[in-house]
Amino acid sequence: MEQFLDILIGGLLIGAIYSLVSMGLSLQYGVAKVLNIAHGEFLMFGAFLTFWLQQHSINPLLTVVIVGPIMFIVGFILYRTVFTGIRMKAAHQGIFESNAMLAAFGLYFIVQNIAVLIWGSTPYSYSYLSKSFSVFGADFFQNRLAAAIFAIGIGIIFYLFLTSTRTGKAIRAAAQDSATAGLMGVNINYVLALCFGFGAAMAGIAGSLISICYPIQTSMGLGYTVIAIVVVTLGGLGSIPGSFIGGFILGVIGSIVSSWQPGLTTASYYVIFIILLLVRPKGLMGK
Repeated sequence: MEQFLDILIGGLLIGAIYSLVSMGLSLQYGVAKVLNIAHGEFLMFGAFLTFWLQQHSINPLLTVVIVGPIMFIVGFILYRTVFTGIRMKAAHQGIFESNAMLAAFGLYFIVQNIAVLIWGSTPYSYSYLSKSFSVFGADFFQNRLAAAIFAIGIGIIFYLFLTSTRTGKAIRAAAQDSATAGLMGVNINYVLALCFGFGAAMAGIAGSLISICYPIQTSMGLGYTVIAIVVVTLGGLGSIPGSFIGGFILGVIGSIVSSWQPGLTTASYYVIFIILLLVRPKGLMGK
């Protein structure tokens, strides 16, 4: 029983962070149509920015109100300068998506090299809410529970933003059909840049939350990008609720595999990804 709870609750706690990372990629890929290979690098920068702020006596959980806006501005400007230019010069949507993915690859290497120059390849960590609590005999760290609560809360707030605000409705309209939404008066270039900015902000905040639980290093980003791609595929391309639920599912699956054979955890994500592409490429909640 203790082992079962350890696997289940541990999977749900890390799954909450997976959900937040994946919601960000779902906005960038599902709405803005940019398969952002550099998505994990936003997460990595958010983690290191939180580490730096923590070293200056700022509560790591409070850094999300600093990291989120900074990463949003970076993502918004990136889309308005780089990806909007690629989109305007592309002959059709397929060419834009291909060129945007190549640009994202370039962005990945640029950010990765800058990060290594600044912080090197050494892992960094700090202690925060490191005491544990017991649930029916299974022990969990307070920092992981706090990170999960923050991730779930931010995910719910963003979902309410999408469903109850005018801007959120414009994003949903762009996700369904950007051309028609443009004809109905939606400023598509602005909305798509918003989506990319929100995606970067979520990745940065997820990085902040990860830094309070685990050691961080400059090579951590790509692994989370892969996880986000699998979750987005699992939940359904462009589906925010699908990404939210998919994150928890992948977290639990990863926890089960890790408890059995830790070396196969990443491989299991790729197996799930391939099975999804063969059996249900539109995902659990895709249309």
